[in-house]
Amino acid sequence: MTMVSLDDRTVLAVAGADALAFLQGLITHDAALLAPGRSLFAGLLSPQGKALFDFHLHAGDDDMMFIDVAAAKADALLKRLSMYKLRKAVTLARRDDLAVLAGWDDSAIAEKTPDARDPALGARWIGAASRIDADSAGYDVHRHAVGVPDSADIGSDELLWLETGADLLNGVSFTKGCYVGQENTARMHHRDKVRRRLVPITIAGDPGDAVEVNDGDGRAAGKLRSRNGDHAIAHLRLEAAAGPLFLGAAPVTMRRPAWLAPALAEPAA
Repeated sequence: MTMVSLDDRTVLAVAGADALAFLQGLITHDAALLAPGRSLFAGLLSPQGKALFDFHLHAGDDDMMFIDVAAAKADALLKRLSMYKLRKAVTLARRDDLAVLAGWDDSAIAEKTPDARDPALGARWIGAASRIDADSAGYDVHRHAVGVPDSADIGSDELLWLETGADLLNGVSFTKGCYVGQENTARMHHRDKVRRRLVPITIAGDPGDAVEVNDGDGRAAGKLRSRNGDHAIAHLRLEAAAGPLFLGAAPVTMRRPAWLAPALAEPAA
């Protein structure tokens, strides 16, 4: 069994009588579905539907909710949420006494809260800081092997929410009602207009410092977002996915994990 503390993540606490309604009007998922043993993956978007912040929500005691967010984005997210709070009965705070924990490779992990994006990632939950050894690098190897995008791939104000794969990784509700960026996100979904996505790839050979993915004719097909050994995540035009594809001189193959299958049935423009 592998259990690690993700020291590249920060925990924020949201509490108060208006906390649920507050988040419900802002984030991409249905916050009312949050419950002990069930976390949510969600985003806070720009009005145009671009991902500003991606995070996980975890249920705490006494209606408290915890936001598990990339440490590099934590202060900016706290500031953004504070801007929206106005006179609502909501408190927002960092919880440096808590840590994001993850586990995989053992049936005992089934007792923990499954990662909301893909069960192949294992479990993800909030616990006391310093109880488990920190190993964000080890987790990065694991999630690249599984083939799921993460915050490093999503960035901020760069990709539309559906281009991140959020609709395929349980990161958006199309029935909950309004939230920031909802109009464009819903339009893309209902009109089947997602033509580029974050996808897992395998690199054969040494790509050097190349970051541009090109097709067999040398035309731009996508861009590398993160890499761990031969496994990587790229922002790729789906119509080019069948290949051949190259990163520098190194051949690239798009992987096809189960979570991505629905997108591969989309018609190309």
